[in-house]
Amino acid sequence: MNWYVIYTKSRYEKAVAEKLASSGIEVYCPLLKTKKQWSDRWKWVEEPLFKSYCFVQIEDKERDKVFSVPGVVRYLYHCGKPAIVRTCEIELLKNWLCEYSHDSMESSGFHANDKVKLRSGALMDCKAEVVSSSGNYIFLFLYSLGVQIKVDLRKNIVEKISAC
Repeated sequence: MNWYVIYTKSRYEKAVAEKLASSGIEVYCPLLKTKKQWSDRWKWVEEPLFKSYCFVQIEDKERDKVFSVPGVVRYLYHCGKPAIVRTCEIELLKNWLCEYSHDSMESSGFHANDKVKLRSGALMDCKAEVVSSSGNYIFLFLYSLGVQIKVDLRKNIVEKISAC
């Protein structure tokens, strides 16, 4: 079975994931804990890593089943075919989100278009391109999905390389 990317209505990611799971479909919605400020307090909330996207593992002939869930808009397509994400990439995301604390990072020294390689952890030896760095974040381009992600990393696990 393949993993497919589904596009959801804005802010429906968690609800769609719960309903798909309850209907027996294997689903993954990567969540990142972030600290948000309200007018009177700070609170830790879980936000989707990819806004308006969820991943489903389903047989090709059963792909229409996801549309029975309110909030599912469409599948993400690449080159005229539904975008397929490799199982190893889903596992890397799961391991990475479980393994690292995402509240501290030093982004100085990384600039747009830098090619980087991760030296340890679940994403060890993965290569990416820095889109930009801002404050405590590095924005990396994930080639396999064609999306940009905002990542908190510890500077010592990222190394610049000459080419991707």
